[in-house]
Amino acid sequence: MNRNKRNLMGIIKGFAVILTLIILVSCIATREAFAKEQPHIIIIYTDDMGIGDLSCYNSGWVNTPNIDKLAAGGLKFNNYYTASPVCSPSRAAITSGIFPTELGINTYLHSRAGNLKHEQFDYLDPSFPSMARMLKDIGYKTGHIGKWHLGGGRDVDDAPSIKQYGFDEYVTTYEGPDPDPLITASDWIWSENDSIKRWERTGYFVDQTLDFISRNRDAPCFVNLWPDDMHDPWIPDRTYYGEKDKWTSREAFVPVLEEYDRQIGRLMTGLEELGVSENTLVIFTSDNGAYPTFDQIRTNSQRGAKNSLYEGGLRMPFIVHWPSKIESGKVNNQSVVSSVDILPSICSITGVKLPKNYEGSGEDMSKALLGVNEQKRNTDLMWDFGRNEFFNKPKQVYHQSQHLAIRRGEWKLLVNSDGTQLELFDLNKDWNETTNVAGSHPELVMVLSEKVIHWYKTKRKVRLNSLKKS
Repeated sequence: MNRNKRNLMGIIKGFAVILTLIILVSCIATREAFAKEQPHIIIIYTDDMGIGDLSCYNSGWVNTPNIDKLAAGGLKFNNYYTASPVCSPSRAAITSGIFPTELGINTYLHSRAGNLKHEQFDYLDPSFPSMARMLKDIGYKTGHIGKWHLGGGRDVDDAPSIKQYGFDEYVTTYEGPDPDPLITASDWIWSENDSIKRWERTGYFVDQTLDFISRNRDAPCFVNLWPDDMHDPWIPDRTYYGEKDKWTSREAFVPVLEEYDRQIGRLMTGLEELGVSENTLVIFTSDNGAYPTFDQIRTNSQRGAKNSLYEGGLRMPFIVHWPSKIESGKVNNQSVVSSVDILPSICSITGVKLPKNYEGSGEDMSKALLGVNEQKRNTDLMWDFGRNEFFNKPKQVYHQSQHLAIRRGEWKLLVNSDGTQLELFDLNKDWNETTNVAGSHPELVMVLSEKVIHWYKTKRKVRLNSLKKS
């Protein structure tokens, strides 16, 4: 009897050992599988590119074969919105996943006096959430390459280092702390004395991106590739140095765009040569609308432009490319996606747990981004292009908008915070915002206008109190 008990105990212990080994192997396999869900990530945030600047979106007035190839190999969205029609607040929003007026940045960052005049801080507070910091915390190597414009430059000499936002390395321009001397011979967008010439700059940023990934490819990498070439002035070559009247012309724009497209092709080829292209998630988009628009050809005839809350200032190209995960040649016409959704979506894809106290403005749209299904948006999008007192000025041109906007489903409402100039558009029927139907939907107008005005006034009050304390 004792012998039988001993044999039984031996069998039980043997099963326990085997079970432990199975669990251990399973855990290792799970970790390895999880690691495969942490791709290299590159966010290409183009400066001032309109949705009509890409031939995969437009009717063929310019050709962008390499970016078109990126779209054909992945997923293209037709309802993607930036969080602001101008650079600094747009960049703050994609960094944090929070509407920029809640971050204390409501127009482009410039001099201290200018920032104070426009009721905003001198830089993005590094205590706010940061996508790079969250990814760094789970083992990502992080790099920022290109335009920053979230603090630093001009007379703002106390802006935090880009490293304080979670980046291991950075290369930036004059509108950032510690700009790269090769591209900042003067305190402006470009100079004839720059070592890296204006027309060579995107190529330089692509080289820096590929170098960063090459040195760190054994770990997952996250890179902000934020080129500034598509922001005017456009200088295709040195023959334009003295031709100031051409710096914002279509003649100068087209070759600059063609070179930009070529460099995006170089980036993708470089990823292939490094052997990482299959497991690299590339997001391509723009920070805000185009200006000048060349009679709206750069906005695909959408009303508005940079600095406007009409569609031309907000609806941007958006391409997601990840060969090992995303089926090629897909188009999403239904999902309304915003730049504030990118942080929670990337966190979902990579396994980052959002902090318990995180109060973002976006949604997890990862299923849409990966082409699993077309997600329906559950929350409203809201905008404030808050050049204070801007709304009191009479509208001089067709494309100048009110300073607040909100989108819910197919409806988009524009209004000033004093309740004037109400406009309501059904974007499913009137994507160019030509017919104001506010008079036909009084209850909806009341609900939407009250929400966006309350949001603006509440956040502005908080911002002004913070500015007084600082």
